[in-house]
Amino acid sequence: MSLVILFVSPDTDFAAFVSRFRAHFLDTDVVACTTAGEIGAGGYVEGEVIAIGFPADHFVSTSILIEGLTDQTSQGVIDRIALARVALQEQHEDKPQGFAFLAIDGLSLREDTLTSLIAPALRDMPLFGGSAGDGLNFGRTQVSLNGEARQDAAVLTLIQTDLQAQVFSIDHLVPTERQMVVTGADPDRRIVKSINAEPAAREYARIVGKDPDQLDRFTFASHPVVVRIGDSHHVRAIQQVNADGELVFFSAVDEGMVLTVAEPRNLVEHLEEQLNLIAGAGPLTDILGCDCILRRIQAEQNQATRDLSDILARHKVIGFSTYGEQIGPLHVNHTMTGVALYAKDTEAS
Repeated sequence: MSLVILFVSPDTDFAAFVSRFRAHFLDTDVVACTTAGEIGAGGYVEGEVIAIGFPADHFVSTSILIEGLTDQTSQGVIDRIALARVALQEQHEDKPQGFAFLAIDGLSLREDTLTSLIAPALRDMPLFGGSAGDGLNFGRTQVSLNGEARQDAAVLTLIQTDLQAQVFSIDHLVPTERQMVVTGADPDRRIVKSINAEPAAREYARIVGKDPDQLDRFTFASHPVVVRIGDSHHVRAIQQVNADGELVFFSAVDEGMVLTVAEPRNLVEHLEEQLNLIAGAGPLTDILGCDCILRRIQAEQNQATRDLSDILARHKVIGFSTYGEQIGPLHVNHTMTGVALYAKDTEAS
């Protein structure tokens, strides 16, 4: 193997596990992160470790540990990534297809900053990734490179292959006409204090037609809000209501931001449709997927978990449930991002 990626249940002693695993792969980069649930060969699972191997016959890679996300200087990170990308591409011209995978501490609050920082250094190498999770505890999220567990850190892996590879991002949300304006926020902590000059949680509940005292993760999964960036809408998902009645978000928010309530399409039908399109490009070996925890929560609420698991298994999706997803320069929510790998002579993993 040129690379092994591990998605590790938060029920596992992460530091001990990645250290022991590394001892068996001393000559191979081992990238790992904690999860908010796993996606295995049979679809959604919990309490497991998913290991994905990339055979050296078809893949080469280099991984970069980025520590101290709150203190990073932009030029240093950009230079490290650019030099690694150029070296990998020039030394392996027989593997012309490239993509980058980012695993990042899901409680660092730095995903937006980091993705916008590193995307220019990748040039035309498409980036996707996921924010490490901790189930629904939101207590401790970790990443690792080669057996060293870290917080406030990320691992960026650059990969070149001779297989066809397609990076993608899908979501099933349709914007409505219901809008709200963030009038008070703490951007550093991703907290919205007021909406339309009213207490945030109470005003959000009024707009979506819910009891403000009954807001929970199912409400946020069923009534997400999106922000318009260019010609597209991207979710700014709500994580929870804090003790002060403020809304804590999974991604960047700021005063003056206009949020639009979105309505979800049928999650099962949409996933089947999108994965069929991806499968239409050729015979799949695997799809490595980073699936937002809110999609899993919505599936649970709608009693669709089994149907979604069947679709994921049939399309060979493996991966994990995240606290957020990265695609290009953006940190987003309520999506599935990933890479589809297509067969050449032998299967990829």
